[in-house]
Amino acid sequence: MKIAKQGYWIIATGLFAGSLGLLPMAGAAGWGVMALGYGFAAFSIYFFRDPERPLPTDEGKIYSPGDGKVMSVAKEGPGDTVTVRIFLSVFDVHVQRNAVSGTVSKVHYQPGAFKAAMVEEAKHNERNIVTIDCPGRGPVIVEQIAGLIARRIEGWVKPGDVVKAGERYGIIYFGSQCAVHLPAGARATVKPGDRVAGGLSEIGEWIKKR
Repeated sequence: MKIAKQGYWIIATGLFAGSLGLLPMAGAAGWGVMALGYGFAAFSIYFFRDPERPLPTDEGKIYSPGDGKVMSVAKEGPGDTVTVRIFLSVFDVHVQRNAVSGTVSKVHYQPGAFKAAMVEEAKHNERNIVTIDCPGRGPVIVEQIAGLIARRIEGWVKPGDVVKAGERYGIIYFGSQCAVHLPAGARATVKPGDRVAGGLSEIGEWIKKR
């Protein structure tokens, strides 16, 4: 099983903490220290798993950037943009994948709050916002959103990068949310409650070219 490199130091920290329980000075508490440390390391290995997945080939589809459950599909502001919000629990894969193929035109890191990722107010949380221009169609905006526990977001793309749907582009540490803003030329194909997988599950489709 492949592990995202961002988890290496966290796993190592758990292993080191657990090993302290082996020291003679730990005494009777050593078993508890070992259980906590090694248990945390084992969970971190599970959390930072990074499965290999085939890249999608249908350019007419828009794919989920992450694993999780669809929270909402709605127009959240003026205009025709429809937003699909996906909640990632601590048991979901947290490596993020491009929703579409195109060219990254903008990356903006927005400081904010750290509300629980499953509540409506989380849309104002700290987040990384990536805009991908799709040739002949329009821009798709994808957000990596921090949660109550998730306090760190990493994005690996920059303006000018040419990306493919399904390629890895970032990671969020622990429970979090991601959102995809679909332009007027696309429509959502999921509903609240649906389970989706990053880079595999269709969440929208293009209905006309621009």
